[in-house]
Amino acid sequence: MEEKKLKFNTKAIHGGQSPDKAYGAVMPPIYQTSTYAQTTPGGHKGYEYSRSANPTRTALENSLASIENGTYGLAFGSGLAAIDAVIKLLNPGDEVVSTNDLYGGSYRIFKQIFEKYGITFHFIGMQDAEVIQSYINQNTKLLWVETPTNPMMNVIDIRAVAELAKKHDILLAVDNTFATPYLQTPLDMGADIVMHSATKYLGGHSDVVVGALVVKDKALADALYFIQNASGAVCGPMDSFLTLRGIKTLHVRMQRHCENGRAVAEYLDKHSKIDKVFWPGFESHPNHEIAKRQMKDFGGMVSFIPKSRTEADAIKIVEKLKVFTLAESLGGVESLAGHPASMTHASIPKEEREKSGVVDALIRLSVGIEDAGDLVADLEQAIG
Repeated sequence: MEEKKLKFNTKAIHGGQSPDKAYGAVMPPIYQTSTYAQTTPGGHKGYEYSRSANPTRTALENSLASIENGTYGLAFGSGLAAIDAVIKLLNPGDEVVSTNDLYGGSYRIFKQIFEKYGITFHFIGMQDAEVIQSYINQNTKLLWVETPTNPMMNVIDIRAVAELAKKHDILLAVDNTFATPYLQTPLDMGADIVMHSATKYLGGHSDVVVGALVVKDKALADALYFIQNASGAVCGPMDSFLTLRGIKTLHVRMQRHCENGRAVAEYLDKHSKIDKVFWPGFESHPNHEIAKRQMKDFGGMVSFIPKSRTEADAIKIVEKLKVFTLAESLGGVESLAGHPASMTHASIPKEEREKSGVVDALIRLSVGIEDAGDLVADLEQAIG
């Protein structure tokens, strides 16, 4: 059966994969080697040095391309290494329009690394495509989108932004970390590049740090492959193996993440001590209809603000949690809680954070795949 006709659940397990040619191993072996024997100078079996390519990483990259309905996948040492490669496509004088509510590490690399090389970044609310239009000029070369956004769960219309990008001949990159290809496939909606912190849901077990890019266009893929090899920020064979193993259960994990995310969001929404809950599954969410249209479900990420709206109460809640672990990151099988202002988004100046809603009282939850009743009970005892 043609791979492109396979459903997602099947592609997560088999996409881009075939038994190992040496001994028929069902799982791609861990090729823990830096170099490869050659019969004559330049005479090798497709691999010469593991920065350039490694069979285990190739297996992961093939899987990434398959589940995102792309053609070419690239695996990196982290999500930020993947972002770094995308921005290296640009030149001094180029401009980037990005959402104002994005991962703190993305903001940091944009502002503190690349801005000093003459690239200008605009951080705006991207929920309305007309607002984006007003920031586009002849120097604009890239639109950078997160949807749902981190941590405010804003939803951006990928198709509308893609139409704008095509109209102005601008690249569109979508950070699909929160949604995963189980919930949405941005390339099918017109994006040029899909990016993942595969550390999160794709790996799924909080035991790797890996980044990913997926594209359809060969020229774009070649440019990114060159940067990947020249800059060298690749992931090793063990991390490739673990991420590939994680992808094989992505579909069943995401089903439970979504179910539990709904249970937690609805519980918090009814709680007398909670002021506001941010989750795209609510009909009251500003872009709920867009979320319904471009996502299969609404994911396992939920943010909320206590009614007191004080940082002290937010910290008290996260410190009292017992099933939820107070930790950085997200997307693992275990539930995590974080305080964005002092953790994941601390690199964004307070004034800029608060403009996009990331106030000091905000709590972000990555709802895992434990029993939903236990998660709700844990929140109940912590909130009081």
